[in-house]
Amino acid sequence: MSSFDPTPSRPQPTSLSDLFWSFTFLALQGFGGVLSIVQRELVENKQWLTPEEFLEDWAVAQILPGPNVVNLSLMIGDRYFGLRGALVSVSGILLFPLLLVLALAAIFAGISDVPGVQGALRGMGAVAAGLIAATGLKLTQGLKANVMSAIAFSAIAATTFIAIAFLRIPLFWVLLSIGTLACAWAYRQLGQLTAHKVTS
Repeated sequence: MSSFDPTPSRPQPTSLSDLFWSFTFLALQGFGGVLSIVQRELVENKQWLTPEEFLEDWAVAQILPGPNVVNLSLMIGDRYFGLRGALVSVSGILLFPLLLVLALAAIFAGISDVPGVQGALRGMGAVAAGLIAATGLKLTQGLKANVMSAIAFSAIAATTFIAIAFLRIPLFWVLLSIGTLACAWAYRQLGQLTAHKVTS
């Protein structure tokens, strides 16, 4: 269960317009991937989510079909404004990037064979990988309050990395096997924590 607490005193989107332009701004910054931008904007700048809430929501968005950030925008929009909020936030995350991609695709079609352009794209790919790695390290701070021990989630993260990066196991099977194991372990730890609170 998410620890989200929608109390009025918390920062939150003030209107559907605020929601739309916030996600539009996020999307237009997200060249090469939006994870680092989304985490910084929603957690650090706007403070709509705590680090722990972001981790929980991102984990759910990650395992659902479709792009992660679109899933996250749906969840946040729905949380604050229901169905209208979900539609508005998805519109914000997709509309202007779609127009921009169409324009860039038309331009790129004529210069894709230029060596300088190919080199620039490879360089941007390296930068995007660095941004994702840096955000992943930053997100570990939110795991301090997790019921799983640091050893357990480190072992699960390492096993997942090895399975995908080196063994080339399809993501579906990694989620089904390691994800199920992680859920079972977290359920066990929650049960022990609840039992301890009852007895103390």
